[in-house]
Formats: sequence, C-alpha cells, structure tokens
Amino acid sequence: FLSVTEDLVRRRAEHNNCEIFSLEEISLHQQEIEKLEYLDKWCRDLKILYLQNNLIPKIENVGKLKKLEYLNVALNNIERIENLEGCEELKKLDLTANFIGDLSSIESLKYNVHLKELFLVGNPCTEFEGYRQFVVATLHQLKYLDSKEIEHSERIKALQNYPEVKQKIREQEQAYLLKRAREKEEAQRRMQERKKKKPKQMESKLGFDSPDSPQEKKNLEAEGDGEQERCGTVEDDEEDRRFWEEPTPYTPESRLETHRYIEEKRRAKDNIRESKKREKPPWTLVTAEGKVLNVNVPKLHFSLKDDEENNQIILELAVYRHLDTSLLEVDVQPTHIRVLVKGKPFQFVLPEEVKPDSSSAKRSQTTGHLLVTMPKAKEIILAKQKVSTSLKHSDCNTLQKNARSGQVEKLEVDPSKYSFPDVTKIIQEKERTGQGPIKLQPEKITEVKKSCVDFENNEDV
Repeated sequence: FLSVTEDLVRRRAEHNNCEIFSLEEISLHQQEIEKLEYLDKWCRDLKILYLQNNLIPKIENVGKLKKLEYLNVALNNIERIENLEGCEELKKLDLTANFIGDLSSIESLKYNVHLKELFLVGNPCTEFEGYRQFVVATLHQLKYLDSKEIEHSERIKALQNYPEVKQKIREQEQAYLLKRAREKEEAQRRMQERKKKKPKQMESKLGFDSPDSPQEKKNLEAEGDGEQERCGTVEDDEEDRRFWEEPTPYTPESRLETHRYIEEKRRAKDNIRESKKREKPPWTLVTAEGKVLNVNVPKLHFSLKDDEENNQIILELAVYRHLDTSLLEVDVQPTHIRVLVKGKPFQFVLPEEVKPDSSSAKRSQTTGHLLVTMPKAKEIILAKQKVSTSLKHSDCNTLQKNARSGQVEKLEVDPSKYSFPDVTKIIQEKERTGQGPIKLQPEKITEVKKSCVDFENNEDV
C-alpha cells in the first residue's frame, strides 16, 4: 500500500519553501494514498488538510493536530468517523462520498466543540430513515449539515423525537453491517478466483511447449511472434471488456480492486515499452565492409568549414543550449568524427585526414553550439612574398620627392627579363630627338628643377 512519505509532503509544500515543520496548509489529493500516517509528527501546525480522492480506509494519525480547522477526506474508503477528538480547533469536516454506514460513530464528534460544518452526502448512512434528525440532535454545535443550515426549530423537533429516531438508526445500522459482511466475503472470493486465473492466463499467453533444440525455439519464436502479439492484444482487450462490464457492488473493496487493476495494466504497458527499448537494435555506424557512414540520429543542424589559411577543418554542431556538457562525448578519428548527444550518435566522414591528438572541442557560452577544430594531417608550405631588390632605398627617396614636386614617376621594367627582341632602338636617335610631338625638352625640366626649393640632385637617378 502507498502511505504518506516525507518526499511527497516536501514536494507538495513548495509554497512554504519545502519546509514541513511550519506548514499550515497542504493538499495531498489524488495521490493514491492507502494509509494516513506521519502527518501528526511532521506538520504539527497544520490548519487545512486536503486528502480527497485517495484510498484511505480509516481516519488515523491526525489526533495530535491541535490547530487543524478544516479536514477534507472526501472520496475515500472511510467507513467510520473516529480519532478526531484531539483536533480541538476543527471547524469543518468533509466526508463526502465515503462508505460510512456506522452513523452512531458521529457521537465521537461531540468533543469537537468548534465544529460548524459537516458533509456526509454520498455515504450509505444518508439513506437511513431519520438520518438528518439524528445528526442534528446528536451534534448540538453544528450550524450546517450537507450545506444546509440547521434551523433552531429543526433542532428542537429533532431533540423531541431523539429516542425513537436513535432506535431506528441502530436497527438500520445492524442491517447495513450484515450486508457489508456479505460484501467482504464476496470480495475475498473474487480475489481468490482472480489469483487462480492469473497463472492459467500466463500459460495460455505463452502457448508453446518448450522446444528441445535452441534452433527449433528460434524458429517457433520467429513464426509465432506476430501471431502471439496479436493474440495477446485480443486477449487483453477481452479481459478488459469482461472486467469493466461485470456488475459489482460499489464497495471499498471494489474501488480498491479497480485501482489495483488499472495500476497493474499500467505497469504491464510500461514493462512492454521498456523491453522494446532494450530490444531496439543498435545504430549502424560502420558497415560490415568497414565503411564509415554519415549518421545524424539527434537531428541537429551542423556546418563544416575548411579553414585553408590555418590548415584545419572546423565542425560546428548546433547542440541544445541548455544541454549539460557531461551528456556530450566527442571522438575524433583521422577520417571521421563521432559525437554522442545523450547517447544518440552524430557521425560525419571528413573530406580530408586530420590529426586527432591536436584536435580541440569547446562550447559557445551564448548559443551552446559545439565547435570542434581538427588540424589537417597534410602540411601545406606557403611561400613568403619577396620584396623587389631592384628598387633601391635611394630610388624610394626620389619617388617620394618627385611625388611632392608634382611629377609622375614611371618605373622602367628591366629589359633583361623580356624574352622578345628589344624594339625600342629601331628608330634612330636623331629622329627621336628631332622636331615633333615626342621631342624631349631637357631645358624646361631643368628650369622646373631649379624652381623647386626642396629639390636635391641625386646622381644615381
């Protein structure tokens, strides 16, 4: 059975910073709790306690909660009101839709002098003749019963007929208790029958005699797997239909049996799911011939960059930003790279051989992307740019000075570098210096040079 655990209480005490000693209100509804315990030791200051829609059969271990004002145990398997005398401040008690047939047990609530509201709707005792008059006459402090206000005249009338009503209630209680005894016996019988059916169902589901040889066993399994799975599904559906269509009385036992049945089915499905996960074949990363495959099981975006300048290959893998780095495994090989992301492989064949020992991996602090830098195994020697030696330092100075004087300097190419004949001397010198548009005028150049203040004659030019 499931009971109240410290972990459960702390999880439900988030509004109190998970501190349970000073807790004043807690909601433990729909937690499949079958036993109520420990709360009176852990949470002494509780004022409001919600325990509705569980499987609690008995009110217990709440008597020391002196400050408790509101207790909600609706939709449980409670059959008797008890152990609440110590809840001195109790003002509201909700017992809706339980199995209370022992109506006389409400007499224990006489000690809860501050009790103003009581809810018993949906219990078998509400069908007793004289139910309301008995409760009103028994609990003088009550103001509301099942959300209906108790008038002063109603209480006076209930007190007048109290002895007669009390006798009727006792008789009806006895009849109900006999009925409950029969229901318990029936539930016990059904449980025994169900236990006997289980082994037979398991044998019928297996369906095969154990084969002698392992090969026969494999063949039978291969042939019967699909059919067995279909038969199993049909049998499960049939069992479900029988269970839900079979008429049963609404009792604490049937409610508990239904819960156990649902829980059993859920666990069976979880086990099948887990076995399928375990049986899942591993991913094929390398073929039988030794060929490495490109695989992207985590379905991540990536980019591969060939950094020729630094002679390296850079892989950027778009890993989830909030994924912990401990869930990543990087394995660089000379011809391929493999990254395991939460156990799922990403593998890529590299275009060129790399050096695994010199490779490095790092993550971006902003995007979380994984950056793997892999130096290439093949070294490339880059030639350095040569500075022309034909240009002398003095020539440089002259060029600077001529630039300042406004002249355009044209560099002459070394004629020895040419492989074709020199055609510059075909025309005679006389004709070159004669009259015409290409006549050289050294006089004017000299005059310009003289007019330039910063000019300095250099014989090397």
